[in-house]
Amino acid sequence: MSEFGRLLFGRRARRRWIHLILGGALAMPYVFVGQLVVGPATDSRYVFNDLPLQLLSFAVGLPLAALTAALFPLTRSLEAGAVRSLCGVDAGLLAHGPARSRAAKGRTAAWFTLHLGFGGIISGMSLAVPPFAGFLAALPLLVWLGGADLVGLPGSLDHAWVLALAPVAGLATLVALAGCAAVSGSLLARWAPALLGPTPEDRLAAAEARAADLAVRNRLARELHDSVGHALSAVTLQASAARRVLDTDPEFVREALAAIEDTTRRTVGELDAVLGVLRDGDAPGTTPAPTLCGDLAGLLRRTRACGLRVTATVDADPEALPPVLSREAYRIVQEGLSNVLKHAGDRTNAALRIQIVDGHLEITVENPLEHTPACRPGGGHGLRGIADRARLLGGTVRAGAAQGVWRLHVRLPMKGPA
Repeated sequence: MSEFGRLLFGRRARRRWIHLILGGALAMPYVFVGQLVVGPATDSRYVFNDLPLQLLSFAVGLPLAALTAALFPLTRSLEAGAVRSLCGVDAGLLAHGPARSRAAKGRTAAWFTLHLGFGGIISGMSLAVPPFAGFLAALPLLVWLGGADLVGLPGSLDHAWVLALAPVAGLATLVALAGCAAVSGSLLARWAPALLGPTPEDRLAAAEARAADLAVRNRLARELHDSVGHALSAVTLQASAARRVLDTDPEFVREALAAIEDTTRRTVGELDAVLGVLRDGDAPGTTPAPTLCGDLAGLLRRTRACGLRVTATVDADPEALPPVLSREAYRIVQEGLSNVLKHAGDRTNAALRIQIVDGHLEITVENPLEHTPACRPGGGHGLRGIADRARLLGGTVRAGAAQGVWRLHVRLPMKGPA
């Protein structure tokens, strides 16, 4: 098929033609209402028999269609769906939800009027032109069989050249109909993004939804990194230490295996809590997320079982902390100790200090400078995750070498944008 043929009769042109026919079908109820107005106003009982009155009824019905589109927000969703399916318009250029703002309703009303207007005209032509074109194509045969009188052909047209050109004229009317449908469909497809596309309010709502989804994903990534990452580091070190003394210190090996069992069992529960982030609310049976109030002692015990010598100083009442702050502070402490284990090894000292100063919870984790987080391979997203948690709580983070030690210092407000 040639390019011209594809433009008039190709798959896209046919689908857009169907979209116009759909507009014509939607226009019919408004045309009937228009007839109820036009008939009494013109003292005509048979509006259907008068083409000008039919067109006038159509013109009266279009404002009613615009009013309908403005009053029913779902009109935009339905029309956008039809445009995506039948007009070949990219879904990203069209709005997905109902029209809420005044501007969106006005654009939808304009689109609905154009769809029904073009659709009504093309539908009427689609009903009238093919029979007329078929009559012209068969006119020479009909005249030859029954004569001009039987066909009802005026005498002025009873000429051989008229009969010879009649099939050509019939074909031309069909091509003209296809051309009108193709042009109308192309115009509607071009106008659809402007009239059915997202408004600034829609784009803002979509951006907020994407930001909320990204925040959930980031939170899930932080929770997985802090809980599962810490457990894997601890289990790796415990297994390595047990392997080294397998033949010389069976008691230590038993303690290490017990610590591994306890760590993995607890991590499974924490993983269940992390996956609860993806659920709406707290699902029944979900293990609660660990907090500084109830789980700090267990964290220190498991960390020391890995061989890390931790000195903890707690000058704060964990039970007095807000739940969100207690939960995030636990993860920060966990990640700080995990970084020491991962980068400094299991045969070093670490100092943990938790205190409340000037209405802020301060967390400090220190280890000797020769065992800095940059000393060993395997650095990941630990410090970045701590910084994200602190920022969401309105706090600050400082990490680096100071006075012969590697220090992580986190300062979190007791009351903030948690």
